[in-house]
Amino acid sequence: MNGDDAREIAELRARVAELERRRPTGQRHWVRPFFAVLLIIVAAVLTPLSAVAAWSSDLIGDTDRYVSTMKPLASDPDVQEAVADRVTKAVMQHVDIESLLTSVAPADRPRLTKALGPLSGPITSGLTDFVHSTADKFVSSDAFATLWTDLNRTAHASVDKALTGKGGGAVKLTNDAVVIDLAPVIDRVKQALVDRGLGIAAKIPEVHTDFTVMTSDSIGKAKKLYRLLQIVGFWLPVLTLVLAAGGVLLAIRRRRALVTAALAVAAGAAVLGIALWIFRGIYLDGLPSGVSQPAAGSVFDTLVRFLRTTVRMVITLGIVVALAAWLTGSGRAATRVLAAWRGGIGAVRNAVGFDLGPVGVWVHRAKTWLNWTVVAVAAVTLLIWNYPTAAVTVWIAVVALLVLAVVEFLDDDGAPHLTGTTGINGTTGGAGGPAAGSGPVEIT
Repeated sequence: MNGDDAREIAELRARVAELERRRPTGQRHWVRPFFAVLLIIVAAVLTPLSAVAAWSSDLIGDTDRYVSTMKPLASDPDVQEAVADRVTKAVMQHVDIESLLTSVAPADRPRLTKALGPLSGPITSGLTDFVHSTADKFVSSDAFATLWTDLNRTAHASVDKALTGKGGGAVKLTNDAVVIDLAPVIDRVKQALVDRGLGIAAKIPEVHTDFTVMTSDSIGKAKKLYRLLQIVGFWLPVLTLVLAAGGVLLAIRRRRALVTAALAVAAGAAVLGIALWIFRGIYLDGLPSGVSQPAAGSVFDTLVRFLRTTVRMVITLGIVVALAAWLTGSGRAATRVLAAWRGGIGAVRNAVGFDLGPVGVWVHRAKTWLNWTVVAVAAVTLLIWNYPTAAVTVWIAVVALLVLAVVEFLDDDGAPHLTGTTGINGTTGGAGGPAAGSGPVEIT
């Protein structure tokens, strides 16, 4: 045994002794893993609550956000039909057929006869059809869409009162139901009836009738939960992220913990998605007979549209992060995938025959910072994106992957590239053979 071998063995023994000294004792080895798992579980449990808190805070705290959320309902066929039925019923309750026939002025009778003439059946049925057709025509017009938007913008403060239980305004909470007063719509329909020859409609007094948006026996309890979520709307998602990051940093095997945390958060979001689906069925089944289930379903789907988008985004992001953490690990399968990735890009670079010169050398030296810069830019883009969807998340990941591929392509130290094991830290197995310390960077 020569001197170099003896020195290397001595160094290895010293290293083993150091590792043995640092290894946790049998009484303490469980502490870090236990609290790491605990933090990750708490983060997973808080994920659905964080999404609901952020959604409720944004929906109620931002008038433009609320109006843009409710705007599509004006063109929803089920909502239009429900509003037309409700307005027709309210108008007909204030129309006296006998008074109508006796009080119509002789000059108005030809117009009324022309309007009601084509309608078949008894006079009451014909008049009901006439009023309903007028209401249906109005709710299908652009005027109703404009009125709907104006009502929701004006009533935004009342929506806040409704969810906080204070009531009042065009939107209020009555008997465990969120309802909208359709008085402005009825006024417009009354004017349309007068224009079509039903002059007696002008004598109908101001009518207030409620259009139910949502009803539930548990709304009283939900109000208390909403107040809490509104208070923690911003901080709860931050706390969830901090807990997940703390669990990863506290773990002994951090890469495996990162994969677990990402999948756990995605699972928490999936639970919220399932809960929304179940709650939708429960609240629709509990609607009174006078409430249109299709319209109520449309309202529910519209109100939680962005919440469902958040659920899909978090699930997608969790899967992407878990996959990225796994691919940058030292497992056999991950190593093979990365070797194929780098080998393929290297083969393309060699086949093209680009002379990268100083650029390739600079990229080779700065590869660690370049790769992490790409990851950081992708993360910041996702954070500042206004309500990112699952598709946006996927596209950000795809663009980041393409940029990383460009960095890999430009990585050239000037020597022939063999099959390498370049990691995100910029080391490479090319340039005449595997470099010392090559391989993917480890998160330890």
